[in-house]
Amino acid sequence: MIFKKLISIFLCLFIFGCTQNLNTVSNKKQLQFKTRYQNSGFALIYNDELSMMKSLESRSLEIYHKSLKKRSIVKITNPENGKYLLAQVRSNRVKFSSFYNSVLSQRIAEELELDIFEPYIEIISVPKNSTFVAKKAKMFEEEREVAEKAPVDGIQINDLNTKEKRKKNIKTKKFSYSIKVADFYYKDTAKIMLDRIKNDTSLDNLSIVKLSSTKYRVIIGPFNDIKSLKDSFEKMNILNFENLEILKNV
Repeated sequence: MIFKKLISIFLCLFIFGCTQNLNTVSNKKQLQFKTRYQNSGFALIYNDELSMMKSLESRSLEIYHKSLKKRSIVKITNPENGKYLLAQVRSNRVKFSSFYNSVLSQRIAEELELDIFEPYIEIISVPKNSTFVAKKAKMFEEEREVAEKAPVDGIQINDLNTKEKRKKNIKTKKFSYSIKVADFYYKDTAKIMLDRIKNDTSLDNLSIVKLSSTKYRVIIGPFNDIKSLKDSFEKMNILNFENLEILKNV
């Protein structure tokens, strides 16, 4: 009788343990999906004046990034018009200001119709198991071959500048952005972060925005010009945040 009871207890523990393992695996998969790289901010559009930087072919669908692995696939969106495309990370070893979330080719900027004076984008990494990766891998190799064989004057920077100068004359939208530091579950935790930033930097235009009863966001701003925005963003580097975002104020 005692033996049967012991067997029953053992089976219960075994089943419970299996359930925990299944839940753990499920949670890990969900966590990996939720924590994939995503960032909103300003891109740097490559041109010949960036001579200190490794060349980026103007006709390619490649970008430079600071943290994503080489050959990673990303979806880049222009929030202004909703246009997006898939691009590939060419290298993560190229040095550029941390204010920019990536360096884009001129072709990407053109196809997304980015404002070169305000090249605001959203960039999201595409998971390796996505069907997009398999379908696009060959395309990137073909694009590289085409770009390498194309004439140097395939896309002229002067033409871009001419078009954008015309746009600038009719530009009426207001420049207004804020720096998103992080989101917190508790307001007290957000307050601790806000106080830390005030103590460790010279920044003082900070605030806490309540998004819901369980979500409090620490932001810096708003900023009405790109210079002050960039200066404040770079001052935050001493705190070693991995993924600061720039949010456009609506």
